[in-house]
Amino acid sequence: MDMKKTVVDWLAEAKGRVASLLRDRRGVAAIEFAFIAPVLLSLYFVTMEVAQGIETNKKVGRIGSMVADLVTQQQAITTQELDAIMRIGGAILQPYNRTQPDIIITAIKITDEADPKAEVAWSRRMNNGLFGAGAPKKSETKVPDQLLIRNTFLIRVSGGLNYRPVITWTAQQKASLGLAAAFDNIQMKESYYLRPRMSSEIGCSNC
Repeated sequence: MDMKKTVVDWLAEAKGRVASLLRDRRGVAAIEFAFIAPVLLSLYFVTMEVAQGIETNKKVGRIGSMVADLVTQQQAITTQELDAIMRIGGAILQPYNRTQPDIIITAIKITDEADPKAEVAWSRRMNNGLFGAGAPKKSETKVPDQLLIRNTFLIRVSGGLNYRPVITWTAQQKASLGLAAAFDNIQMKESYYLRPRMSSEIGCSNC
């Protein structure tokens, strides 16, 4: 009899504890946070990366406009001056520094003939921090049809960048989070055409 009573009491006590546990809501907030926190953090980092990518893309566009503006203010120029201008253009990207921009300055002469052609007068390039010649002189190039006006002169500045998101690359350029294959090396490029302001043409003495 006493044993039967003990079992009944134990079952009643166990039932009471289970019911109390089901009514207890003290851990609900912590459990919900554990589920929601990763989603919120992911949204935060994705939003941050998209904002940085858009801002960097705008800066790539500014490189072309600013470098072209500085070059077209000259009556004549040298490779040393072109290199200095491209360094200034590359500094626009700061604080982004995971990759370096590719900047090409090309002087284009439109031939004086019925069917005008665009020929390279001179060209200079900065790629990965190194300076060198761009397109060969006298080589034919393409310009928008509305700019193909006979016996005119153009300065074209092309700015490009292989953008690497911070969520996929570390400071040591090593892939992380397994996202490098999908998002690494996002291509950003912009070109600007301007005409000389101080003279009809801009010569480069040592290009």
